[in-house]
Amino acid sequence: MAGKKALIIGAAGFVGRYLAEHLAEKGREVAVTKLPSETLPPMPGSVHDLNILDKESIVELLFALRPDEIYHLAAQSSVSVAWRNPQLTIDVNVKGAVNLLEALRELFYKPRVVLVGSGEEYGHIRPEDTPIAEGTLLDPGNIYAATKACQNMLGRIYAEAYDLELVMVRAFNHIGPGQSPIFVVSDFCKQVTDIEKGLKEPVMYVGNLSARRDFTDVRDVVRAYALLAEKGKAGETYNVGSGHAVEIRQILDTIISRSDVQIRVETDPAKIRPVDVPVIEADIRKLSEATGWAPAIPLEQTIDEILTDWRQKG
Repeated sequence: MAGKKALIIGAAGFVGRYLAEHLAEKGREVAVTKLPSETLPPMPGSVHDLNILDKESIVELLFALRPDEIYHLAAQSSVSVAWRNPQLTIDVNVKGAVNLLEALRELFYKPRVVLVGSGEEYGHIRPEDTPIAEGTLLDPGNIYAATKACQNMLGRIYAEAYDLELVMVRAFNHIGPGQSPIFVVSDFCKQVTDIEKGLKEPVMYVGNLSARRDFTDVRDVVRAYALLAEKGKAGETYNVGSGHAVEIRQILDTIISRSDVQIRVETDPAKIRPVDVPVIEADIRKLSEATGWAPAIPLEQTIDEILTDWRQKG
């Protein structure tokens, strides 16, 4: 792995810093991109401004850097934001991905590319289809999921039609310190620490607690991405998750149990999604067989570290 050049497109998001750090530890020469308006946290590698809606700028950057590996993280990744702003989500997640794929066709060599999608692509899953294998019929239940399903299909077609070294990922919920509170676990942890600091009343406002989701520590997730860049088969899709769904209510109870304050729980209608899927759980056998990967960080440890991170802020 050492000595290769790795490019992370869209490093300003939650995963970017963790992936850059992991690749640098593995000996990669790392380059990362961000929008001109974005500010990156400290991370390894050279920094380049890039708007993926401008295809020619992607071409210029790839010719200048000549990366051996490309990790495409740039996305509008919030389901709730996608409901409010479908056009932005479609532009970034579909048009942006096509711009990258078209840029790859113009290169004089074939880098390994990991296109990151989502477990949300599977959508409305029947109980008999759980855990969800990669061959499960896609039935996206929200706009974000539909855009990621489209990216996945385009990636497979481009890999086959143009002989590109594309590996597709369907990443299930990943969590860790530094994640935005628009995502459920970070939201719960921030609410608890705000209550502890006296910044808000001792009431937790929550959405649907009966949903079950597959949560994986972000550090385990980026380790899977790097292994797939090395060992994944071009044109194939791999689930990345823990392989175990946990009820949101259990997550909430675990977080509240870590606090000494008395907290009341109330449902906030604004946090209820227009459409929700009861159970999302990954079948990760394909990933494990291809790379030897398995999750290593327990959910409780991740929750403790997210809480510590929020307690240390402000």
